[in-house]
Amino acid sequence: MPPDAAPGAAIGILMLDTHFPRPPGDIGNPASFGFPVLYERIQGASVQRAVREQASGLLEPFIEAGHRLVQRGAVAIGTSCGFLVLHQRRLADALPVPVATSSLLQVASVQAMLPAGKRCGVITFDAAALSARHLACAGVPPDTPVEGMPAEGALRRAIDRDEAELDTDAVRCELVQAARKLLAREPRIGALVLECTNLPPYSGALRAEFNLPVFDSCTLLACLWQACLRE
Repeated sequence: MPPDAAPGAAIGILMLDTHFPRPPGDIGNPASFGFPVLYERIQGASVQRAVREQASGLLEPFIEAGHRLVQRGAVAIGTSCGFLVLHQRRLADALPVPVATSSLLQVASVQAMLPAGKRCGVITFDAAALSARHLACAGVPPDTPVEGMPAEGALRRAIDRDEAELDTDAVRCELVQAARKLLAREPRIGALVLECTNLPPYSGALRAEFNLPVFDSCTLLACLWQACLRE
């Protein structure tokens, strides 16, 4: 059982080793949350290694950082990259508090909440890198509609190159366009889940544009916090 959410308790977040900007709403910005968060950066955990090399060689450093977060007061743990869902089971087994590696873990419950005939759609950082194995590790049906952010767009460019600047207006437009493409391909979509932890700053734009519920890493961690909070 998680420890009491007493003074000093927080949600712990395992961070990739990156330096690109993190506006409010991003998982790496503590102002994104209405509760305390703690961070542990895993040295050498680049976007390339986490997304396209399946975090090869990083599991033990992530586990060690997770234990440090628990020692610091973390009552549950998230990560700054949804592709780490490949290691959901091993991280959850290795740590003494609940672990949620990816917002993709919400897909099954979101699908269960939708009316008959409606589907949950996913928008991801890199559709080419999001494999059937990622979906299986999250309990996501293999035929779930998925759309990726554009390979040459502002978000992918800033994160892949770990740039010092991020054009948030351009990212917002890219995300709305990605959702529009997804909905054109699958008009039965009744809710969206954003895999990428850098997309929640723009979730509101999707809700306003398409009048759909949008779930992301912030909704996931807020749920964890409420579940672990004991007043």
